Amino acid sequence: MKFIKTVLLILLFALFLGIGYYFIYPDVSKLKKENPKKTSFMEFREKEWKSKGKKIKIQKKWVSLSQVSPYLVKAVIIAEDDKFWAHHGFDIDAIQKAFEKDLEKGTFKFGGSTISQQLAKNLYLSPSKNPVRKLKEAILTWRIERNLSKRRILELYLNAVEWGEGIFGIEAASLHYYGKPALLLNPEESARLASILPNPRRYSVSGTSKYVEKRAKIIYDIMVKRGIVIPEYDDIMRSPGYDQNQGLSDKKEDATHY
Repeated sequence: MKFIKTVLLILLFALFLGIGYYFIYPDVSKLKKENPKKTSFMEFREKEWKSKGKKIKIQKKWVSLSQVSPYLVKAVIIAEDDKFWAHHGFDIDAIQKAFEKDLEKGTFKFGGSTISQQLAKNLYLSPSKNPVRKLKEAILTWRIERNLSKRRILELYLNAVEWGEGIFGIEAASLHYYGKPALLLNPEESARLASILPNPRRYSVSGTSKYVEKRAKIIYDIMVKRGIVIPEYDDIMRSPGYDQNQGLSDKKEDATHY
């Protein structure tokens, strides 16, 4: 009995040290100026592909937030974390609702993650949903919010998030699905890209999934309702006489305002 207690104490101490490590390391303050070359999530996928004998290369291309369509930025916030600008890393209401839903289903998926939480997971952790990983994620999220601006968090997230098998970051996703840079994404394309983020390897932007169609429409309709998209103006922008070069210039200017 004494031996079992000793083993349990050792395990608890090891667990405490393992979690406590994330209060100090990694140095998230470096992210203020440094862009991550490869995330923990990317490394996880590479190991997963190797174990399955898949030869997949990661597609990624870093872009600054000013080089991303404002439509895409706002579509992602609507889809993933509508209170992003107001919270400090955690959306308590969303977490509570997700927990209640888990209780009803008898599962523990720990949903309700904010963009900041997802960034912490993508940069430093794995897709695992066990309680220990979630504790580590919470610590890292708290540190990220304390050290980085909201704008920088959003920029890092959009460049790190998975958008399909081997596709990471919005620039790679935009080039892959639409053959153009992220700056030129229109409202509909932005809504579709945002709609697959809950499970980008299951759902496809270019597919005919009813889930993607429905979710993209909801996101687009919210953008219209909030005045982010004005359909009549959007139609004019797409007309044959519209100057694409001038449009690009306008978008660059607009992209600085979030």
